[in-house]
Amino acid sequence: MDFHQISHTLLSHRSSSRIYQDLASCRSAVRKYSDEAVQKLVMDFAKKFRAKGPSTTPATICVVGAGVAGLRCADILLQRGFDVTILEGRDRIGGRVTQATLPSGHLADLGANWIHGTESNPILDLARETNTPTHDWGEEFNIFDEDGKLLEDGKSLNDTMWGIIVQAFKHSADNTATIDPRESLYDFFLEKVQEIFPSQDESGEREIMMQMTEMWGAFVGSPVRTQSLKFFWLEECIDGENLFCAGTYHKILERIAKPALAGAKVRLSTKVTSVETRSDKVTVRTENEHSFEFDEIVITCPLGWLQKNKAVFHPSLPSRFSQAIDNIGYGTLEKVYITFPQAFWLGSNENPDETPHTGFMQWIAPSYTTSTNPERWNQEVVDLATLPGNCAHPTLLFYLYGAQSVSFSRDLSSMTSQIERDTYLINFFKPYYSLLPHFNDSSKDCTPLQCLATTWVSDDLAGNGSYTTIRTGVQQADRDIEIMREGLPGRSVWFAGEHTAPFVALGTVTGAYWSGEDVAKRIARSYGGDGVGVFDEGEGKGVENERAKE
Repeated sequence: MDFHQISHTLLSHRSSSRIYQDLASCRSAVRKYSDEAVQKLVMDFAKKFRAKGPSTTPATICVVGAGVAGLRCADILLQRGFDVTILEGRDRIGGRVTQATLPSGHLADLGANWIHGTESNPILDLARETNTPTHDWGEEFNIFDEDGKLLEDGKSLNDTMWGIIVQAFKHSADNTATIDPRESLYDFFLEKVQEIFPSQDESGEREIMMQMTEMWGAFVGSPVRTQSLKFFWLEECIDGENLFCAGTYHKILERIAKPALAGAKVRLSTKVTSVETRSDKVTVRTENEHSFEFDEIVITCPLGWLQKNKAVFHPSLPSRFSQAIDNIGYGTLEKVYITFPQAFWLGSNENPDETPHTGFMQWIAPSYTTSTNPERWNQEVVDLATLPGNCAHPTLLFYLYGAQSVSFSRDLSSMTSQIERDTYLINFFKPYYSLLPHFNDSSKDCTPLQCLATTWVSDDLAGNGSYTTIRTGVQQADRDIEIMREGLPGRSVWFAGEHTAPFVALGTVTGAYWSGEDVAKRIARSYGGDGVGVFDEGEGKGVENERAKE
């Protein structure tokens, strides 16, 4: 969720970069496997009999989940002539890509709201195709220290921090084979910060820098102290800027979903409780006590859901596959939108600030909020009042991760009224936004109209979290991801989602999109080419809501 380019790989080094070799392999027709365990899991691919060549009866494919991965998978399968059914547990499509309306009338993304990387990124292409505005705040950055004072050298310290991040990417990529799995990104920071600020007189800078490192958690939904250094290279993103989706993902999702909604049978409010493989068929049972039979099934449920629902699969998942699911971390990231009558921090319309307080703002290790924040959790916000054109609205967007996100979700889920939730959120965040320029406690412009907070941690269908993260202790994270990515084609059980994406797109919408596309193409190839049968895109099956039938 940052404006920096989270990549260190030069164009000239792409051919030898593991992360870009993996991307090339995922996007090619010929797959290469780096691990014998992966190879063994796909050996039974050839044992599975699949009819080859044209047929008047297309193979039936079940896609579990109507998020980005599932919708893109269905699109490609339909293009190849398959008969596709999508089973979605929610009463809507989109999964972790969804919006809500703020008091200003603007839509706000509750899930994904960034496009990670601009080089050959299909999601950016879709944003342009749908005229969805994006935004880059550039170098705008403000940091408040532990006493609530604005740091004059905040930008310089921030640049130093990101310089260390780049070093960590390179160190991890070059030395992944020898780095102790217990080492964290925080450990690397300790060493480098001491090198940059070695003298006793620079102890203040060292302390502030280490406090700033905690904000890395907002990128991966997990504390920096548990971020794996050994596999930190897996956090590298596609080259280019990270762009905020100023117009939200609404139109992008509509565009991704359109072919699937037109051509597939879509059953909403249908939660899968059992996936049983027998003979040459897959039997799927749902919470609604319905039973379906398919030739193949693609599971696009979040990693967190897989970790808690492995008992759904019959027979049980292979031991190594089950281990791979458990080995990869699943982060927690929540968002809080606080909307005001006016963006007071930019100055008045009559007297706007020449150098407005905009972009990213951080409050590090606050010592002045002991009653509401005794753990001294860092706070980070982006200013949405400076988004382009009609996308701008007087809202501050706070990001919460790790223990704080869990605590907030637990508390908010127990509250029954909007007034109760607003009071809770305003009491917590007021000590921070009240430090912004032009705040006046008696001014109505400084009094929030309403707050909107996500609670993904409490959402079982989201896997009680947000997206993939690589934590300390894991010993073969790259191979674990490859194993999940390859799935169990011999059982006709395939997997997709951001956790099975090319390494360079893990944890992103782009990764989910690519994973759905790639697995659909692999299924088509297993049937001898582009698929079987012919499908007329004009004959849409429509969307069925099982809840309406009950």
